[in-house]
Amino acid sequence: MKENRGDGLFSHVVKISRKLAALGPSGLVTSKVESSPMKTTWYCPLDLSSVSEVEEEGVIYTVVVKQQNVSPTSPVPLTSRSQCVKAGTEEKLVLHLLHSFSMGDSSFVSIFLSTYRSFTTTKKVLEILTNRLEHPPGDNKGSQSRLSFNKAVCSVFSAWLAEYPEDFQALGDPAPILRLTPLLPTDPSGSEVKSRLLKIAEELSEKALLCDSPTDSSASMTTPSDPAKFDATNILGFRGQLIAEQLTMIETELFLRLVPYHCLGSLWSQRDKKGRKGVCWSVWATVQQFNRLANAVTASCLWDTGLRTQQRARLLEKWISVAEECRARKNFSSLYAIVSALQSNPIHRLRRTWADTDREAVRRYEELSDIFSEKDNYSQSRELLKEEGTSKFANLDTKMNHRKQTGSVVQGTVPYLGIFLTDLTMLDTAVKDRLENGYINFDKRRREFEVLAQIKLLQSSCKNCSFVRDEPFLQWYDSVPTLSEEESYRLSNQIEGLSEASPSRTLNPTVVITRCPDHVPSETSPAFENEGVFDLPSPVNHLLSKLAKHMKSPSVSCLDVDSSPSSTDNTPSALTSSTNVVKSHRRSVSCGNTPANSSQGAGPDMRIIRIRMDIQDGNLYRSILVTSNDKTPSIVSAALVKHNQDPREASRYQLIQLLPDGKELTIPATGNVFYAMTSSSVDFELRRQGMMTPLSSQPISSETSATFPRIKAKGRRLVRTLF
Repeated sequence: MKENRGDGLFSHVVKISRKLAALGPSGLVTSKVESSPMKTTWYCPLDLSSVSEVEEEGVIYTVVVKQQNVSPTSPVPLTSRSQCVKAGTEEKLVLHLLHSFSMGDSSFVSIFLSTYRSFTTTKKVLEILTNRLEHPPGDNKGSQSRLSFNKAVCSVFSAWLAEYPEDFQALGDPAPILRLTPLLPTDPSGSEVKSRLLKIAEELSEKALLCDSPTDSSASMTTPSDPAKFDATNILGFRGQLIAEQLTMIETELFLRLVPYHCLGSLWSQRDKKGRKGVCWSVWATVQQFNRLANAVTASCLWDTGLRTQQRARLLEKWISVAEECRARKNFSSLYAIVSALQSNPIHRLRRTWADTDREAVRRYEELSDIFSEKDNYSQSRELLKEEGTSKFANLDTKMNHRKQTGSVVQGTVPYLGIFLTDLTMLDTAVKDRLENGYINFDKRRREFEVLAQIKLLQSSCKNCSFVRDEPFLQWYDSVPTLSEEESYRLSNQIEGLSEASPSRTLNPTVVITRCPDHVPSETSPAFENEGVFDLPSPVNHLLSKLAKHMKSPSVSCLDVDSSPSSTDNTPSALTSSTNVVKSHRRSVSCGNTPANSSQGAGPDMRIIRIRMDIQDGNLYRSILVTSNDKTPSIVSAALVKHNQDPREASRYQLIQLLPDGKELTIPATGNVFYAMTSSSVDFELRRQGMMTPLSSQPISSETSATFPRIKAKGRRLVRTLF
């Protein structure tokens, strides 16, 4: 007879209960070793929390009340209450600095000092605090409220001076400091703060009297090289360990000088605006070094076109060896720069050179490339950073074939900075700066601080690193000439012509390095280059993980770089973001801001597509920004330019969308690409009129594609859904 559904469920519960009874309570610890006549009682601490919001004039607090029973004999449960700022006016947020400790908001001071530049200025903060100090609480200096107030004032300014003394040094005018110092407490802590502030005020006064011109910290640290003195093969004379050590030394010095708040999306996205040129100088320095190393790899492999294939293969093997040593030293920035350069089109297309490269070296190179794979939202690079961030040594996988440790010296971790830049940009894009009532959204700053705190943690791991400079290598490194993308491609074609290059390797390049001069304004264009290098989201908090899933892990970087012809400026180029074809972080997909030619709130719909060509060396996809106004001829012309082909031949090509399961969609010759394409794929191919579909044509997995679905609006909808 068929068992009744309710009886079946009951019997199933009974079985589970019996199993649990046999196993004992999970997660609880007892000291019971042998049988005892005494009864064993299990106690589970009860954590009762209530969360509510309290709105006062100009501020909204998140109030958390916790009740916890310490033991069953305790008649009265302990209660703790914390009152954290969720949002507020500028004045209320500044004044909360003095009350945060008493309210249980212990992290507020650190978060505020790390992020306040996103919504106010140092001068304004000092003005609000000074006004408050002029009217302190308490009837007299000895009252309890006055003493607590003075202690909070000293704590805030001590932390500010310790962490960000440059904020006061950048004031220019000593007047705000001179107004503040007489109001500081007269106790020992207050006296120490006062003396430090007066010293800074004195320095500012001297600078004002001397009329010193401000220095541009974002200027390139290298002098122009002399191409006539450059010998590409000299790199073979240096051991791979020595090269990696010197590169790690350079990267570590730059990383320690990095100012974490320079990475905030609200600051980094405005770096190209007038008057903001040097605002993120510490990030620019890291970007320039990344691009400089990528250029050194490219130039050493392509500069001497007269080398035999075997000699050029030795150069590739040398850089692969250096990349391995960088990995062993947890120098992920240099590692990614080298891998990116080897994956760039001018080097990737050299079929005969790669064929003569040692197979074992190529295998190790592909394993290193997998570290920065887009698979599962860059899971491998994220996991490595999580595991090795503060460890003393790299956790080298046996398959990497590392035969020895790099020594007993403690190693810091130099991360790929694009991880954090992208995360902070996504946060800045997706979460509103202000609530509907106009209050500053401080919860957003708390989430940004989580990212900045990870940067600081990694910086602390590098503070005890020591290096010995090797002048011969550094002289060679300084002598490397700067190549534009067009020059690199021209040299590559001289080494192996178009008819020769047909790479048989299966490695799918993930990055194409392109360059442009620093801080060069440009005009708007319907397409821009995204093959930058800073394009890795990081797993620092739950919000970013969810955003990454919804946004399909944008592969367009925060620091897009130029693919336009090089100018006459021979200064070393640096990675910048594309304003269009040239540069602008504001046009970057991962940054989520609309192009300059789009009016705010009424711009055209946009999307990033990736186009490859049917030419023999057209093994790389190039990214194009497509708006709802773009027709097929303009997109085809832009794609030809990016593939170093003649755009006047656009009429001879047709644009094919590569769909899943090997299907294709031909875009009409005069059609609107944005509306003609389907949403199932962003991979396209330029094919000459009348040519058949190549047998090897396989669209790349959609998980690596980049899209631009009005990211600001979508990000905000996501945040409303998630929070």
